[in-house]
Amino acid sequence: MFINITTSETGDNKGSSGALVNYLEKENQMQTEKGKGLELENWFNGTGNEIRRQEVRMKIDGNIAKLGRSDSKFFLINISPSQKELAHLYEKYGREGTKDKLKEFAVKVMDEYAKNFKRPGINSHKDLLWYGKHENYRYYKHTDKEVKDGTRQKGERKEGRQDHIQIIVSRKDITNRIKLSPQNTSKGKNKEHSAKLGEFNRTAFKQSGEKLFDDLFDFNRGLKDTLAYANTMQNGTVAQKKQMKLLENIHNLKADQTIINDLGKSVAEGLFESVGEMISTTGKIGAGLLSLLTEPVYIIPEDNTAEPKRRKKKKKKGMDQSQGIQR
Repeated sequence: MFINITTSETGDNKGSSGALVNYLEKENQMQTEKGKGLELENWFNGTGNEIRRQEVRMKIDGNIAKLGRSDSKFFLINISPSQKELAHLYEKYGREGTKDKLKEFAVKVMDEYAKNFKRPGINSHKDLLWYGKHENYRYYKHTDKEVKDGTRQKGERKEGRQDHIQIIVSRKDITNRIKLSPQNTSKGKNKEHSAKLGEFNRTAFKQSGEKLFDDLFDFNRGLKDTLAYANTMQNGTVAQKKQMKLLENIHNLKADQTIINDLGKSVAEGLFESVGEMISTTGKIGAGLLSLLTEPVYIIPEDNTAEPKRRKKKKKKGMDQSQGIQR
């Protein structure tokens, strides 16, 4: 699950939202130009599913009380399920059903967005001014590798299922009184600043969306498909990566995948200083991890019949048996 917050696809969120709204109407525009006569996709926000773009622009642009010329006026939230997640939805609900379910999911994601600010009176999507748009396709951009190497052209439709949701959310709450910015990533460290402007933990927000998807659609997420795994393998310490790789290799233990994923989240948060500490704090799962670590390492003997015998080096005592785990 890819959930990202940006300033705007058009590169500017300090003025009118008109350019972004028009950009997100591209599929409707393409259908009209090609004369396909397909049903146009309108906007939704948890209270309605047939909202026109004129309303979106007017409401977002009018909700900017006490914001300066250089202040952000709105933000863009991109909710993009993976190919595995989309395959799961298509199998359960079909194409049209998947579109409806993704809209329901987006409403719940905006509930989590609101709660993440930890501001009094901001408790759900109803306290926000926001509009979502379902899109069926993605298109190659000039920055994509395939366009750069000439295998694809800019504007060409990408392969596979590409359903995703784009959301415009106002910087101000629905009453036009409270400033809410996901750019404030203090995470509560500066209490005075957080009390005035709120706080926002982007990682926690993205992980809440991941958990929501799994719970709502009964999706069995593997460890390698979690945000915790991706973040750790890209930005984690050597110790964290070693812990995560160990969890990845527990395919032969009858362990609840949810428990393994929770352990992965703890690893990503840096709660364990070493593999040993992780094992000692995980109960029955820890016993299984310990048995995995202490399994004998089997090395396939080399066929040296055609070569003169060479003296084999003796293994040093105390060799770290965890080296036997594939990395």
